[in-house]
Amino acid sequence: MAEPKLKAVLLNCTLKRSPDVSNTEALLDIIIGNFDQLNVESEKVRVIDHYVPEGVETDLGKVNGKQDEWPKIYQKLLDADILVMGTPIWFGVRGSIAQKVIERLDGVYADTNDVGQFPMYNKVAGVAVTGNEDGAHDACATTLYNLGHLGFSVPPNADTYWVGEAGPGPSFIEAGGKDHPYTKRTAKWAAHNLVYLARILKANPIPPDGNTVEK
Repeated sequence: MAEPKLKAVLLNCTLKRSPDVSNTEALLDIIIGNFDQLNVESEKVRVIDHYVPEGVETDLGKVNGKQDEWPKIYQKLLDADILVMGTPIWFGVRGSIAQKVIERLDGVYADTNDVGQFPMYNKVAGVAVTGNEDGAHDACATTLYNLGHLGFSVPPNADTYWVGEAGPGPSFIEAGGKDHPYTKRTAKWAAHNLVYLARILKANPIPPDGNTVEK
């Protein structure tokens, strides 16, 4: 029996706008390479290329005369089975775009899925982090906790990261981070574990027993 087809959305929370080269995207591409081998469809979204104002609602409508584009990204998450958030490290913590995404995801608390759970139930989440300074563990831990609190399921080893030497220096691409054994290994672990758990949840969703939203 064929495995169910899965879809992954990878949110690149770089601070660089297209077409600037993104080190975070380069690490996400390693995960996508593993997803390809597992027959998972992948879509990358560079969040900063879209107009996503600050807020904690799913749809803010027009803000300063411009239409909020977060609802389109949010719909991609609703349609996907797997979310991978990629973020750079700035001043030792995740970047501001990743923080904004988590804040906008707060809007899930106003909605439910077909059986009354929060809409991110039965989806899995992982994280990828790049930076030239310490903070990878903090960025991974904070982000994965937030995503779990929002309803996502988080498998073991759902994170991968690369950090350079202390202080200014070459970033992930220039430093050859894609060939770093630990980063390659953890990217593979994350991809395989995310897919494994997503397949389980697709075939056997978490039952709506004691976890539905009371309104």
